[in-house]
Amino acid sequence: MRKLWRQFSRAVTAINALTGYVSGVLIVICSGVLVFEVVVRYWLSWPTDWEIEMSIMLLIVATFMSAAFTQASRGHVGIEVLDALLSVRANRWRNTIGDILSMAFCIFIAWHAWKFFHEAWADGKMSNTAWAPKLWPAYLFMALGMTMLSLQMLVQLGDQHIHQHREDEE
Repeated sequence: MRKLWRQFSRAVTAINALTGYVSGVLIVICSGVLVFEVVVRYWLSWPTDWEIEMSIMLLIVATFMSAAFTQASRGHVGIEVLDALLSVRANRWRNTIGDILSMAFCIFIAWHAWKFFHEAWADGKMSNTAWAPKLWPAYLFMALGMTMLSLQMLVQLGDQHIHQHREDEE
């Protein structure tokens, strides 16, 4: 069972690392799109209508797809002052409870993001702008990102549980 868990854990962590790096590339592309907009709009006097919305979509994808990568290194906001004030055991419980509550919240958001994706896909929803891109890609990456974040939290909880049992056995 532990071997299967280790394989699952490694797969989730590897996928999250890949999406984290891809998110970095998307932010660079977004910067290029915005620079392009500035150049063509102000220096060449070309009208633009898609660059801002494209950069928003790229940032949505980058934000949600990098969340699990950030969680893998525990890079999200935490209350570090409590680490120094509480005992090791109390901190372990605090982190476990925080992870469980965070994971429940992320699962809730992922569930609704999947519903939004399905609705946007089925109804063919589009943005209310001149460019009018379909909205389902943004909802898809929101749902994927929150699902991967939930799985990363599950992996961390499972790894912590396995590590705790190893300590108890020794």
